Amino acid sequence: MSDHSHEEAGSGRTTSPYAARIRAIEALLLEKGVLTEPEVQDSISYMEARSPANGAKLVARAWMDEDFEELLLSDAKSAASQLGMEPEHPAEFVVVKNTPEVHNLIVCTLCSCYPRAVLGRPPDWYKSFAYRSRVVVEPREVLREFGLELPEDKPIAVHDSSADLRYLVLPQRPEGTEGMVEDELAALVTRDSLIGTDVPRTAREASRV
Repeated sequence: MSDHSHEEAGSGRTTSPYAARIRAIEALLLEKGVLTEPEVQDSISYMEARSPANGAKLVARAWMDEDFEELLLSDAKSAASQLGMEPEHPAEFVVVKNTPEVHNLIVCTLCSCYPRAVLGRPPDWYKSFAYRSRVVVEPREVLREFGLELPEDKPIAVHDSSADLRYLVLPQRPEGTEGMVEDELAALVTRDSLIGTDVPRTAREASRV
């Protein structure tokens, strides 16, 4: 892929025509009294609260609690609700577990279906045609381009999200983290490891962040 930067564009980026259109619609709705400023701010706060940090909390709890892991894998929405998250989207929400025998990778080949209630907005590269078209054909090469080198004999399971089904990866717990508490474990979990294009940070890497 020509561009799959893991960093989002900075605040200095020129406002897109879509963003300008949204601002104009927002101003019109406020002017007509359809919405109030507090309602707009509440909606913004709600959207900003949905971030990969939620997915990291799910993973950290699963690493710490076998019963919670079992619930997460069998009924992800119920598990998320236990931690105060609201996966209210009518689509099914499925968590797939990485093991020594298989690595899971998420894509939406048709558009950009994504578990936004748990991970927030998808990164730009997830929506790109290059990622959507290539990852189902040559997943190992795509992962190499992201900097993730898997053993050649380790199978990669690619899961195609849709309007009816969203996926999240439960990555393997890094070695040497046995003494960590839940918040410390959550700090190891990156957004990309929840999609499958990366693995969690090691304890040493997290200490440098």
